[in-house]
Amino acid sequence: MPPPDPRANPDLFGHEAAEAALAGALAAGRLHHAWLITGPEGIGKATLAFRFARHLLAARKTSGVSPGASPGASLALDPADPVFRRVAAGAHADLATIERGYDPKRKRMRTVITAEDVRALGGFMALTPAEGGWRVAIVDGAEEMNAHAANALLKILEEPPRQAIVLLVSAAPGRLLPTIRSRCRRLRLAPLGDAAMAAFLDRAAPELAAEARARLIALADGSPGRAMLLGAEDGMAVSALVDEVLAALPDPPPLLAHRIADRLGRGEDGGGFGVFMDLLRASLAALVRDVATGRADPDQARLLGRFPLAAWGDAWQALTRLQDETERFALDRRQAIVAGLALLANPAQASA
Repeated sequence: MPPPDPRANPDLFGHEAAEAALAGALAAGRLHHAWLITGPEGIGKATLAFRFARHLLAARKTSGVSPGASPGASLALDPADPVFRRVAAGAHADLATIERGYDPKRKRMRTVITAEDVRALGGFMALTPAEGGWRVAIVDGAEEMNAHAANALLKILEEPPRQAIVLLVSAAPGRLLPTIRSRCRRLRLAPLGDAAMAAFLDRAAPELAAEARARLIALADGSPGRAMLLGAEDGMAVSALVDEVLAALPDPPPLLAHRIADRLGRGEDGGGFGVFMDLLRASLAALVRDVATGRADPDQARLLGRFPLAAWGDAWQALTRLQDETERFALDRRQAIVAGLALLANPAQASA
């Protein structure tokens, strides 16, 4: 089950209240110039952002009604609509997307969103909308902005142009500048309930047997993105390995890391390396979130309490960089797994 590109995904599951909030603000003429869409990884934050962007770009300036949109609070736009097709192709003149880009000098993906990326956004936002409606900017993975990029974005938010809106998408909003957060209206998306997850799987993987669907729902923790990872490349077995790692913390035996590395780090396709790293990062993020919100059980709280939560955040970032560089440059996946699990034993080394 390959994950759908949010730019071209017509479906949104389980976030009716958030969708209604955006639609209601637009209809009432009280649309804030900046929105911060937050929540766990893989639950549809970017999908909602692009869904709203399409609605705005298709809307008539005077009425706020999108000709190809569904009635009521839904922001859905017909995939056959020209606006939908241009957004999916990355070819709409009034939409800009900022995310980590490719560094041609180093020939790899950047680890951060740079000031250069965001300064270009300032020029885009100052232009008159090409089609007489809105100009929309989406910053996907906003927590990945470096300090200079964050300050450049802050200047844009302090002097917002008319008929322009910025949609920030972030799984870690605490890493954003407080001054950025204070200038945004926050829209937090919660993990999907079982009914919404079942509806998602009915659409995304109708071939799944009822038993397999139930197992995915139980393991996915309300995240469609995680469900797709689990449903691909023997994801259930890989998930069991992630659980084994977490259960072995805070002192995972070196033999465990090497055993997992031998199992997943071989083969032309990496033997599930990407799925393992994605699930490991998602599980770590969920643990940190539960501890930060007081929802973790005592054992989890004691485990993460050995280091500041900021150190665990640095470890998550280090795991992300490690995975990106390993996959992009075809580096040794076995070594990457061993190094990644060593980070979990001592997350303080991530910022060293």
